[in-house]
Amino acid sequence: MHMHGPIGVFDSGYGGLTVLREMTALLPQYDYLYLGDNARSPYGTRSFESVYTYTRECVFKLFEAGCPLVILACNTASAKALRTIQQKDLPKMDARLRVLGVIRPTAEVIGNYTTTGKVGVLGTLGTVMSESYPLEIGKTFPHLEVHQQACPMWVPLIENNEHLGAGAEYFVKKYVNQLMDKESEIDTILLGCTHYPLLADQIAQHISAQVSIVSQGEIVAASLLDYLNRHPEMERSCSQHGSRRFLTTDDTVVFDNHASIFFGSEVRSEFCSIPHRK
Repeated sequence: MHMHGPIGVFDSGYGGLTVLREMTALLPQYDYLYLGDNARSPYGTRSFESVYTYTRECVFKLFEAGCPLVILACNTASAKALRTIQQKDLPKMDARLRVLGVIRPTAEVIGNYTTTGKVGVLGTLGTVMSESYPLEIGKTFPHLEVHQQACPMWVPLIENNEHLGAGAEYFVKKYVNQLMDKESEIDTILLGCTHYPLLADQIAQHISAQVSIVSQGEIVAASLLDYLNRHPEMERSCSQHGSRRFLTTDDTVVFDNHASIFFGSEVRSEFCSIPHRK
């Protein structure tokens, strides 16, 4: 039987909505089902095993909802869980199902933005500790120098809607300065967390105008378009009615109020529970 369902988009909370926003702008014809695991967010400081377990449970939930393709629009999940899900879990399931992440598509193009060959990555502690970006960037651009900086306070500030306050300004300046102190010739900064575009203006205040700030949304959306063009069987499996549904594992009113900021338009979510799986 031919599969036919929405493209699933997963994030530990709200950040993946910045990616979904760009997907719907570039590919508005497809149906999308977003799942935010807000009840267990943030993932950035959790162990590899916890991130893998939580991500796997949410991916299975999206598969059960009819999604033939799931995008992990979360850098921490992409860094800590994607490969294990692809290598360990998918072979035991329907061969038509696919899970993709956000790190590889970004790593494959980031070298095109720099002239000095020195790139900075701002990310969660989990993403930075995984070394996923230096490893993936090195595969396509082995000559690049990659300098990372963990920003553990940024996601909590953003998810509590405190990212425009004075407290956030202190931590933005702190982490940006720490990154630039590692290498003054960095001319490209990758926002290695899908929450961070909400801080782009503040980040820009603490760097030279010659330094580019790269967000992932447009890159991942373009990569999705390329993937569907190269895999017509998957393209046919993704339903096209222009619908958008949003699921959260926590309070829907709270989710909707915050999600609208990330997505750029009104969001109406539904609550869903995530069963534990062995």
